[in-house]
Amino acid sequence: MTQPRKILTVFGTRPEAIKLFPLIHALEADSRFVSRVCVSAQHRGMLDQVLAITGIAPHHDLDVMTPGQTLDTLTARALTGIGEVVDRERPDWVVVQGDTTTVMAGALAAYYRQIPVCHVEAGLRSGDIHHPWPEEVNRKVVGSFAALHCAPTETAAAALRRENVAADAIHVTGNTVIDALQWVTARIAAQPELAAGLAPLEQRFAGKRIIGMTSHRRENFGDGMRGIAEAVRRIARREDVAVIFPVHLNPNVRAVMETALTGLDNVALIEPLDYPHFARLLDISTLMLTDSGGVQEEAPALGKPVLVMRETTERPEGVAAGTAKLVGTNADTIVAETERLLDDPHAYAAMARAHNPFGDGHSALRICDLLAEQSVPVERALL
Repeated sequence: MTQPRKILTVFGTRPEAIKLFPLIHALEADSRFVSRVCVSAQHRGMLDQVLAITGIAPHHDLDVMTPGQTLDTLTARALTGIGEVVDRERPDWVVVQGDTTTVMAGALAAYYRQIPVCHVEAGLRSGDIHHPWPEEVNRKVVGSFAALHCAPTETAAAALRRENVAADAIHVTGNTVIDALQWVTARIAAQPELAAGLAPLEQRFAGKRIIGMTSHRRENFGDGMRGIAEAVRRIARREDVAVIFPVHLNPNVRAVMETALTGLDNVALIEPLDYPHFARLLDISTLMLTDSGGVQEEAPALGKPVLVMRETTERPEGVAAGTAKLVGTNADTIVAETERLLDDPHAYAAMARAHNPFGDGHSALRICDLLAEQSVPVERALL
């Protein structure tokens, strides 16, 4: 009988947890694998919310964050901490997802020990190493040595081929975020109380069109964040809309948004939402204003247009398909594009009905099959 393969899945933030829990569930249910989980806790509270709702209990929790920590300090702590876990576990594969500091550190820790890396959501590129920052460099680093590249779309796969990644190492799997969204919406349908916390806001804003919003990108800190806040302040002057904004915990976001938007009748600044409540926000929103990557994939699955408050996107498939539009951080542009969707039914329908290019809900199972099929060296010498 073939020995099950040990898979160590490493992640640290809420978005990573959302996109990896379907894969972890699939690995745990598959006799071909022994699944182990390590979290860096690069995000603490927001990460724990996802772990709780999805029933994932990490085998290793590094809890690396400290107040005011620099990126190089975070990278060093994550790299050495994950390295110690890899030494104890000696997995056959290390799986990482996306583009965070934890992703880069986890992949490097595996590479330093000659353990193959599976990169989920591989091949995303904006073409600008400063937008998004530092995520673009993180994913390029991992892309340079991963053994298995699970590209969410053909566009992502083509980006990897342009970087001379071996064609047989690239596989288009779809994005696991669609698996996750289907799982959580089914849970909410069966247990509505999971997302009942938004009910007071739904009642408060009854009869208004809700604009869901997220903003947290580092490259938008400063002038960009102030431009976004000004746009929301102006949009909220309309009596027919309301903005629900789960405000990121980062003080570079909170200080700007609270100064500009506190006290506005049509704006609800709320604490970050757990995953079921965020899925509910997507469902009740007319459109989404965001600088998030994941929302560009999630919202179209529910037929919601996305205005992307960034200068570039590593998810051009959504723009090409018509589900998303880049609007930058200039207040005039954000307001104009938002009002176009609110006031022009044809423009709205064109985005809401566009085909979502990001997945069909079976990505995790495809990745499991790929991990089972890959050859692994019998011996891996430590450097």
